[in-house]
Amino acid sequence: MSKAGKEIITGAQQALAYLKGDKTKGRAYKVRTRDIDVKAIRKGLHMTQEVFSETFAIPVSTLKKWETNNRVPEGPTKAYLTVIEKNPHAVKKALHSAV
Repeated sequence: MSKAGKEIITGAQQALAYLKGDKTKGRAYKVRTRDIDVKAIRKGLHMTQEVFSETFAIPVSTLKKWETNNRVPEGPTKAYLTVIEKNPHAVKKALHSAV
């Protein structure tokens, strides 16, 4: 077996051991992405909280929590907000043509 093949098998075995609770096997990584300033995105689009919420299907209460740092958007939500920031017209078109 090739060196790469052996490394793949070893990695799979370590991952399985890790999943079974043996934290000495394998490695865990945490990827940190850039912080996202929801308020700056909204203000950059010249929208009130209510308009932003309605336009992008985000509850006003959630938006307020993000803007006051009581909650932080993560994962897919962070990606969604990044797309809104970079191409809001595409998001609007996708959301409103789906209805």
